[in-house]
Amino acid sequence: MNDNCLFCKIIQGQIPAAKLYEDNDVLAFADINPQAPTHFLVVPKKHITGPDAAIETDDSMIGKILRVGADIAKSRGVEQFRFVINNGADAGQTVFHLHLHVLGGRPMSWPPG
Repeated sequence: MNDNCLFCKIIQGQIPAAKLYEDNDVLAFADINPQAPTHFLVVPKKHITGPDAAIETDDSMIGKILRVGADIAKSRGVEQFRFVINNGADAGQTVFHLHLHVLGGRPMSWPPG
């Protein structure tokens, strides 16, 4: 855990969040600034700053993040959705803890931005 990380504080229960799913490895919660009718985040409980900081032993956890994101979307009636993972400030990452955005409930345009 990183004491200065917003998502680590959410994981530790220091900051409230609208939790959608939690187990020993990951936490999913509603995005506080939703960009679609369905917009939530799935984060590993292990502090990893971004995709470029993941190591080989993180592979199964990263796969789990994708599966959990899809399962939650489908359980909310969203069959079509977009996954977004940003890496670095220029890519739009604002919290430097690996996280998956799951967006759905409206048509998505391309390119995204």
